[in-house]
Amino acid sequence: MCFDFDSRPPDLPADLIGPPIAGGAAAEVLTLKSADDTEFSAALAETTNRGDPAVVIIPDVRGLHPFYIELAERFAEAGHHAIAFDYYGRTAGLGPRDDGFEYMPHREQVNLHLDQALDDLAAAALELRRRTGAGPPVTVGFCFGGSLSFVAGASPDIDLAGVVGLYGVLDRSRFDGHGVLTQAADIERSVLGLFGGADDSIPAEQIEEFESALSQAGVEHEIHVYPGAPHSFFDVKQDEFAEESEDAWRRILGFLSSTRERVA
Repeated sequence: MCFDFDSRPPDLPADLIGPPIAGGAAAEVLTLKSADDTEFSAALAETTNRGDPAVVIIPDVRGLHPFYIELAERFAEAGHHAIAFDYYGRTAGLGPRDDGFEYMPHREQVNLHLDQALDDLAAAALELRRRTGAGPPVTVGFCFGGSLSFVAGASPDIDLAGVVGLYGVLDRSRFDGHGVLTQAADIERSVLGLFGGADDSIPAEQIEEFESALSQAGVEHEIHVYPGAPHSFFDVKQDEFAEESEDAWRRILGFLSSTRERVA
């Protein structure tokens, strides 16, 4: 298993929380509808601060687990509206998901129907903008959701300001042969990719190929590998990777800040 069910998102670096707080509120669990009228769950956390760019969080295989609801609240604390959504509505019904959720059969269905997952992402992004008045959001995905975040950057049907992936598997076989490396040359949004150097599921040569494809496509990007860090290192429980988690926070929030400047 690539994560602990009782994992929690790392705290924000103290100096990155606005004075005295950025105005983040407890997340509100919503029921949204995708383009095919499928209902799915999402959690929205709003901020009273600047709020742009807003963030669409794409969870790992756990779906809308408490980790990602709390993560949306973290982004709100940092001054960014955020929505985390669950992409299992078609096969598992409404969430949120608890530690007993058997995700594997549902994940395989998402893996076979990338277009449906992207429709859910688009619906979540539209609701985020409708509720907050924010502009095009940035996606931030983890593991399976990191892969989805990267390929969303190649979708012409979703208005995004950028895409972020933490340990998103790059293999071509994902999404029924439409994985990240298959679509890398078609990505048109700025990219931030954060990877663990000791992550056996994402070989170094694939990361190099991904970065090369982005460069050849002329896509603004930052790829960073943390030597010795495993898959799912972004977890407050993993004390030995606290520095990597803090640095990841700084890079993500820096990416959001630079995105705001580019679209201003």
